[in-house]
Amino acid sequence: MNSNQQDPTLSSWQERQEFAEQMQPLLGKLYRNFGVEILVYGRSLLNVSTINIIKAHRLILRHEGQKVRLRESFPFLQAMAELKLSPARVDLGKLAYGYLFEDKADNLSVTDYVKRELADIIDTEDNIEPRDIVLYGFGRIGRLLARQLIERNGANNKMRLRAIVVRGGRDGDLEKRASLLRRDSIHGLFNGSITVDEENQCIKANGTNIQVIYSDGPDQVDYTQYGIDNAIVIDNTGIWKDEAGLGLHLKSTGVNKVLLTAPSKGEIKNIVFGVNDNMIEDSDRIVSAASCTTNAITPVLKVLDEHFGISNGHVETIHSYTNDQNLIDNYHKADRRGRSAPLNMVITSTGAAKAVSKALPEMEGKLTGNAIRVPTPNVSMAIMNLNLEKSTNRDELNDYLRQVALHSDLVNQIGYTASTEIVSSDLVGSRHPGVVDSEATIVEDNRAVLYVWYDNEFGYSTQVISVAEAMAGLKVPNLPK
Repeated sequence: MNSNQQDPTLSSWQERQEFAEQMQPLLGKLYRNFGVEILVYGRSLLNVSTINIIKAHRLILRHEGQKVRLRESFPFLQAMAELKLSPARVDLGKLAYGYLFEDKADNLSVTDYVKRELADIIDTEDNIEPRDIVLYGFGRIGRLLARQLIERNGANNKMRLRAIVVRGGRDGDLEKRASLLRRDSIHGLFNGSITVDEENQCIKANGTNIQVIYSDGPDQVDYTQYGIDNAIVIDNTGIWKDEAGLGLHLKSTGVNKVLLTAPSKGEIKNIVFGVNDNMIEDSDRIVSAASCTTNAITPVLKVLDEHFGISNGHVETIHSYTNDQNLIDNYHKADRRGRSAPLNMVITSTGAAKAVSKALPEMEGKLTGNAIRVPTPNVSMAIMNLNLEKSTNRDELNDYLRQVALHSDLVNQIGYTASTEIVSSDLVGSRHPGVVDSEATIVEDNRAVLYVWYDNEFGYSTQVISVAEAMAGLKVPNLPK
């Protein structure tokens, strides 16, 4: 090869990098200014590297058998950046693929095509007021909720993280809270800058002023003295689960609604976003976002029941250990949970199978469930052994779930992988509450065994944010339709 000639493989790679670099500021602008999150076949491009933008485009070839190059998708992003949009999740890959390969263009220019496909969010009247969010508790879920809320900073952000409430207040507490937000052994470093304002008892993260409030009870805070009003309090402590306990939050001045990040007790609505969020009414003051496992399995069960029918089944959860367990053997009020979490597989119970019927009443009495806690710190799996009402085969069932994951109203809830090499750590940070492992699917006549991965921390937190948005009256459509 002539020394002046460049390797075509390297040349192609550099071209892709250059387009990805040009995409990054547009992706940021669309999110900060309009609340528009860009995806490529379900994979979010929010705050990702240029390499991840390139990798996301490979999903189009994997699912459609056709390449959409970055130079081909870039004009669609440029066209979007010139429009005044309202909050939405827009799949750039589907937009470009539809124009290039599905004969949807109808002789329109890229700009006119984008305007037609996104008509529902162009120049629409925005009458949703920004909502104050308070995190009551700052453990594993609390800190991941904070990360997801902070990344939404921008002029059109409707969900403003204003405060966290914790017990304590000793010297050094504020810095320790900030440090736990800054560094995470599982999810890595915080994407941005975090500083501490000791004088005002605040954590400053990427331009967000987060008031740290110390309190001994949910009914003992006057939020209005911090400029917080009409707030949604997201209780992630797990201490209060019924109306009497969670209702204490409503006695604090400045609180309007309460969202629980655990299964509730009593008559409180358990919401799995995407499945029964239409049950949320303006008058609901307290709502539960159910559990991570319920969020992982319910969307998959819903679509399977609609298409194949489910007679009955059993769900076994292979769940990472949690803070509720002991590092080494010690007393625990529950059976077996006192034994060392990093050293043992621990059989325990789960209410997730029964809880499914709260979001999906047609599954009432059809499922049993159990759980095994295993020595991994994050990412779990649900194994669903189901008896269907009609016979099928592995290819038909997998193809149906793939189509649902890519093109249904549950694109944000059901992920799908055909990788033969995927393991639990590959799912860390997945925004889907559940990801179907199609290579593990087993089907024999009307019996099916499905394996669904889920990041029981991050994927669940994404669902919690969506429920909070619904409680605030914010509807974020998926486009193109």
